[in-house]
Amino acid sequence: MVLAVIVACEIGFWVLLGAGLVARYLLRMRRLSTLLLISVPLVDLVLLAATVVDLRRGATANFTHGLAAAYLGFSIAFGHSMIRWADQRFAHRFAGGPPPWKPPKGGWARARYEWREWGKGILGWAVACVLLGAGILMVGDASRTAELLAWITRLSAAMAIWFVAFPLWATIFPGRSQS
Repeated sequence: MVLAVIVACEIGFWVLLGAGLVARYLLRMRRLSTLLLISVPLVDLVLLAATVVDLRRGATANFTHGLAAAYLGFSIAFGHSMIRWADQRFAHRFAGGPPPWKPPKGGWARARYEWREWGKGILGWAVACVLLGAGILMVGDASRTAELLAWITRLSAAMAIWFVAFPLWATIFPGRSQS
């Protein structure tokens, strides 16, 4: 059940985002657009509620419960950036807006960019770990929550790899700025 809710929430995110952008740029309905874009985080609340209900009903936490926590954490950390990314492209394509912003290709500007993105990743990791920990505490049975603990390990390893591969690498080897 949780996997289906995750898929539905991901689809819901993009549908609400797309509808909000269509309302803003094609239909010129600013209030409706604002309402739709403000509704995007409600999708996360649906996923959180579904996950809590499933665990409260006695389900043993599995991969999808951990995936839900990771999805929520990273959605909170990167949601605004994703909306801004889509908004820039939609405005450029359909409303004569300026070309979308692109990250720097090298130099210290690229290193700063990588640190900022990794910082958002750390926020996503922290939110996900808090949710995973809350799930472990809520269930109160280590045999039913082992998968949630495994997710904390997975996410921590992913963040360590990201750290080395991007912000640390860009700082040690900044390369030339390619303006």
